[in-house]
Amino acid sequence: MKTKYIVAAVLGAMLTLSSCVKDLDALPLNETDVTSETAYNDTVESYLTGLAKLYNTMSSHEVSYVSVNDAGASQITRAFFVCQEATTDACKVAWGNDSWTRAMNTNTWTDADNDAVFGVFFRSIQSISFCNEFLRQTTDEKLDNRGVPSDVKKKVQEFRAEARVIRAWYYWMAMDVFGAVPFATEKDAVGTEAPLQAPREEVYAYIVSELEDLTSDSSALPAAQSNYPRMDKGSALGLLARIYLNAETYKGEPEWLKAKQTCERIFGLGYTLCSNYADMFRGDNGENEDAYNEFLFAIPFDNKNQQSYGGTTLLTAGAIAATDITNDGSINGNKAGWGGPRIDGDYVERFFNVENANFETGEYDCVDERGKMFWIKGRLGEGKMPTNEEVYNFQYGWTCLKFNDIPHNKTKDTFTAIDTFSNIDLPVIRLAEIYLIYAEACLRLGDATPAQDYIKDLAKRAGVDYGFDKLTSWNTEARNWFVAERARELMWESCRRTDLIRYGLFCSDEYLWPFKGGESRVGSAFPEYKKVFAIPSKQLEANPNLLNPDGYGKGTEENTEAN
Repeated sequence: MKTKYIVAAVLGAMLTLSSCVKDLDALPLNETDVTSETAYNDTVESYLTGLAKLYNTMSSHEVSYVSVNDAGASQITRAFFVCQEATTDACKVAWGNDSWTRAMNTNTWTDADNDAVFGVFFRSIQSISFCNEFLRQTTDEKLDNRGVPSDVKKKVQEFRAEARVIRAWYYWMAMDVFGAVPFATEKDAVGTEAPLQAPREEVYAYIVSELEDLTSDSSALPAAQSNYPRMDKGSALGLLARIYLNAETYKGEPEWLKAKQTCERIFGLGYTLCSNYADMFRGDNGENEDAYNEFLFAIPFDNKNQQSYGGTTLLTAGAIAATDITNDGSINGNKAGWGGPRIDGDYVERFFNVENANFETGEYDCVDERGKMFWIKGRLGEGKMPTNEEVYNFQYGWTCLKFNDIPHNKTKDTFTAIDTFSNIDLPVIRLAEIYLIYAEACLRLGDATPAQDYIKDLAKRAGVDYGFDKLTSWNTEARNWFVAERARELMWESCRRTDLIRYGLFCSDEYLWPFKGGESRVGSAFPEYKKVFAIPSKQLEANPNLLNPDGYGKGTEENTEAN
């Protein structure tokens, strides 16, 4: 891996955690814990080790400090993927015996007591507590007391800025999934009482203020494209643009102008579109400059140093069947084959205009480059799931090979499957998403002209033109264009649920997909309160200050203001 992956070098010290989800800001009890008072001295290395732990929370499935049914399912990007994709038209998961799968596939959950939703809650809240403790241990006063020299102090200021972006990312995920969430910062006392729950609009305001400050000229945050795959100003601005895009969902008022202006700040930072769409999701994307130059924010995965049963391992090993692996190799370079997430043919036909699909030979016609990454050979039901039971038979549906462990300059015929674990860095925010945010903000503001060239660049790379230039105002036609284009460009990048909520289509009967709202292939509407998830019952029991969103169990009247 590139020498930029400096964090990976200290991950060995990250494996022992001692903390509890019950308290958002419990001081780590283990004296060797890298966020605790005793872990730091006057060297850069000690603070880099502390920072590495914060990055490790993004990829780790470590659960020594909490009890879950399936550690891998609780990994943060995997759990968030399930909430964002399996609950929509973009993905159905075949593991019918898992504790969460059927409820998430059909939008029929009644609480949050499944590994996916629990994983988002406890991973985000616990990681925020680690960030808070790191920031407490790196104040100027603490550094002076340890005799830290000025050059080291300057470096630690950069580490602090990175930690604040990581914390903002976790708060965004928690806010997006749960609405009102327990809230604390490094300024709150440690271990005195359970944290209070902050309303969603207050969490939104805090995240925005943090990211605006971190992207100011005076910020210590490293310059854009100087720190891959760690946080820099481009990462913070990309997250800020995404949050402004969804401001109406989060605080009840849109911020289209701020979304547009944030994108314009990003355009001058030197990011470029990858020339080949598929290369961004290949096993060497972290070493391929053409690929990672499109990434504003990515999470590194490595089959030796950064192993995880979540992240891109889920999107490679999970996305193929054991029968897709032979002595000659694997269709996507992974040697596992869990037979989990895949896509119903309805989605593929609706958005990619595929033709002449032959499920015996595996051949099909598709002009759009983004639609050429499916595997259908031997799949049943012409790629569709006729009834509820076929949802749980992986052989029904279109296998998505978008995330592919085979390096970009090799094919499955010239590459041997490498491992159970993936080598693919997970792109979290890409320049293409910024283009789409910009286009939507411009159109919502009444003038799509500034965005035309950016969308033309995306169309050129995809080899298609879906007619953005024909849109002149925000209306149903424009909304449907974005529903479709974001489905194509950002497929399986954990955006779909949030997108459908923004367009008013997630719960309603205006936009249906197979098995939406129940077990019928026709689909049906489901209650609006499911735009957010319930807080796990263990956390409600542990913290009396927490109340569920309206519609779920505890506190459906008392917490109206909080949500």
